[in-house]
Amino acid sequence: MEKFKNILVLITALFLFGFIGFQEDIWKAPEAAKKIKNPVVDKVASAMRGKKLYRSRCAICHGKKGLGDGPGGKALVPKPESLLTNLVQNQTDGELFWKITNGRNDMIKWGPILTEEQRWDLVNYVRNLK
Repeated sequence: MEKFKNILVLITALFLFGFIGFQEDIWKAPEAAKKIKNPVVDKVASAMRGKKLYRSRCAICHGKKGLGDGPGGKALVPKPESLLTNLVQNQTDGELFWKITNGRNDMIKWGPILTEEQRWDLVNYVRNLK
């Protein structure tokens, strides 16, 4: 019985410290990214350009409305985040720009593919998904 109790304590400890079990996957940009300022003046025009880019580049995984339910994202681990959540919307423009630029896991690193202006257009479009 003592051996069983020790194993149970070990399993509980491993779970609590995240070594086994499920752990929420929160993607954080570096602290420096929070300070990146959005240089776009006409955010309305930028968001309109961003909408076109979003439809052609992002909707496949993040879904047409940004809910993270696109057909391309169904098999991904972790799943694409809904862009409407507070977790996303409460981030600074700089954090969103950094994530679009650098990607991670199955999310494409858009920095080498899209211009800086296009990436800011996407940030400004994501802000309009609220």
